Amino acid sequence: MIQNKYDSKAKQESFKAASSSIRSTIASTKRAYLSASVAFAFSVLATTAQADATAAEDYRSPAAVDASAPIAALSKLTSLADDKPLKVTVPTIQQFKTKSGVPVMFVQTTTLPIVDIDLRFNAGSARDGSIKKDGFGIANMTATMLEQGSKSLDENAFTRAVETLGINLSSSAYKDMFIVSLRSLSDDKHLLPATDLMTQMVSEPTFDEQVLARNKARLLVGLQQQKQDPNSLASIAFNDALYGTHPYAHPSVGTLESVPTIEKQQLIDFKNKYLVAANASVAMTGNLTLEQAKKLAEDITAKLPTGQAATYLPEPKPLTKAQHVHIPFPSTQTTVLMGQLGSKRATDPIAQQQQTNFAVGNEVMAGSDFNARLMTEVRQNLGYTYGISGSMNPMLSRGPYQIGFSTRNDKAGAAIDASLAVINETLDKGITNEEMRLTTDNLKNSFPMGFASNAGINSLLGMMNFYQLPNNYLADYTNRIDQVTLSEVNQTMRDTLKPDNFLIVTVGQEDPWKEKKVVEKTSKK
Repeated sequence: MIQNKYDSKAKQESFKAASSSIRSTIASTKRAYLSASVAFAFSVLATTAQADATAAEDYRSPAAVDASAPIAALSKLTSLADDKPLKVTVPTIQQFKTKSGVPVMFVQTTTLPIVDIDLRFNAGSARDGSIKKDGFGIANMTATMLEQGSKSLDENAFTRAVETLGINLSSSAYKDMFIVSLRSLSDDKHLLPATDLMTQMVSEPTFDEQVLARNKARLLVGLQQQKQDPNSLASIAFNDALYGTHPYAHPSVGTLESVPTIEKQQLIDFKNKYLVAANASVAMTGNLTLEQAKKLAEDITAKLPTGQAATYLPEPKPLTKAQHVHIPFPSTQTTVLMGQLGSKRATDPIAQQQQTNFAVGNEVMAGSDFNARLMTEVRQNLGYTYGISGSMNPMLSRGPYQIGFSTRNDKAGAAIDASLAVINETLDKGITNEEMRLTTDNLKNSFPMGFASNAGINSLLGMMNFYQLPNNYLADYTNRIDQVTLSEVNQTMRDTLKPDNFLIVTVGQEDPWKEKKVVEKTSKK
């Protein structure tokens, strides 16, 4: 998560402190006026992000200030009139392939003596079923056990080697992708043995039977505990109802029924089929020359079997009518998830522009800051929730679009109705030109924060390489925002969202749909 917090507190000890507070207030007021969420600057790049704008506190009593009046001092700050359009210089991306054909994206950064490496495979939990029917959790268990010993080092020795080098070395399985990540100091003393451990993880895991049994026992405890988490219950039910028999339907970690059936041979089969050169991509960022990066990429991928690229995932079928799912849960709060099938990751310029159009419109309607329409109406005006927001999660196949919030049990039905009313009004009447302008300004101004760190750069590179996006994807981002028009934003929102067919999942004490039926029957009498 990328978070920006603009906080400034006045002190009352002296006039100097008070003057400083006034200056901070003026600066924060300008930022707050222009602020919209950072989140969707990267919904079309990699992952969801969030930003909060916090107004500065004045040293005087709030009652002494007319909040609706313009700040006179702003007109005297001539520097505000000299603001120039932001000029963004994106990182220089160098591309090459290893001898085994693995595509590599590399960015050289010399500020810190650090190297970040991501080795990604088209091998997430959506591939579990190809190893064993209903074998949910195989990819996740494979990722877990890559960190637990190799043929050369048992679990304890492997862990000790990682800790001795002071590196971050991990593996994770998601719906679409399987990622092995390394962060190390860039000198040979640390980097060379670190990459050797990374290579051992991928090429020579042991999948020890005793460790596997222990992992399954621990995971089963976690899955039992998950039953006490309303957010987890809502998410699982939402994906199950939205995707049905599609590979995205099941949770990546597996289920209480599937985890006990996972066997060592299934992990070996998954590794041999999917952790191969034809299915891999590499992202590298750090204090390396191009020649060093090429050698490092060869070292990492040399032992990967050639293998075959994973087949395309099927496209899920959208719901054709509204569906309501309620899960009884002993709580004073009801957790709500509503949404539909969204879009897949856009790879051509036209689809990328459409995703940018949607990101702008959705930020106005369902962004995570207090300027968003849903937040303004459902939280601030009606007081139904502390926070409500919605986002698109594009993947290889169509990912979900979700809006989520929690509210009091007795207000769940009303909060759902209010949310749908805001969505329908936004689709019917559209967003305004002023809302669009403020949002596009914020998206452009917050965009550089995505590559303010090595980790941020490498995450973007990994995403681009995995989805086979062109080198100019980052460079053209601000151009796509500049090309946004009000009519196209509103039309894209209407073409994308179908609230009449929304899936709505509730987890709470009372079933809001049962309550609404009672109200309807009473009104008819």
